[in-house]
Amino acid sequence: MMQAAPLYLLPGLICNEYIWAAQLRALVDFELVAVPGYDSDRSLVTMAARVLASAPAKISLVGHSMGGRVALEMFRMAPDRIERLALLDTGVHPTKPGEEDKRMALLEIGRQKGMEALVDLWLPPMVHPDRRSDDSFMAPLRRMCVSAGIQQFEDQIIALLGRTDQRPVLSEIKCPTLVAVGSEDVWSPVSQHREIAAEIQDAEIVIFEGAGHMAPAEEPDQVSEALRQWLERDAS
Repeated sequence: MMQAAPLYLLPGLICNEYIWAAQLRALVDFELVAVPGYDSDRSLVTMAARVLASAPAKISLVGHSMGGRVALEMFRMAPDRIERLALLDTGVHPTKPGEEDKRMALLEIGRQKGMEALVDLWLPPMVHPDRRSDDSFMAPLRRMCVSAGIQQFEDQIIALLGRTDQRPVLSEIKCPTLVAVGSEDVWSPVSQHREIAAEIQDAEIVIFEGAGHMAPAEEPDQVSEALRQWLERDAS
């Protein structure tokens, strides 16, 4: 079996390489590159171009949440460079009615009360309800998100609000593709991922039982095993 191309791990909104900490430990026999973030980029296209510019000719991609959208932009820009693709807890639809108002209201809370207040409102609904009172689990996630800062949150929500409809890209994907989601993800639900998988040739769908939107951290063993099986699939 041929070794998979280097796997670039793309984090989501106000996340960094910490979201992949368990996978970086579990998948040490693969070549992994954890992207720490997207600097001050304010569009998904710019984010995608930045990662592509620093990557080798052939790569595999796993994107979580907003990172899944970045991965799709990378595929759209350079399909021949993408050996395989994994989309976790993400979406492909354009902005929805009322979305801008909700995102900007959260930004204003951050401006008025600080990043801690913003994260304390935004983060708990992202995880399974049973996890929300587990400080040993929540504290590192909270630190990661708070460390992003208000400016990064603003940059990234502007990028998300400026996104295009990515659904037309899906039918162009021919490489081994994993579409996966936490069973309790209320932000990007299972039904949404079934629709995505249905549009991609031979896509595999995996449900991470007991996980919310932050599946790589919530159910790391399930996520790592799904990624391992996907990485070992024949890419020919």
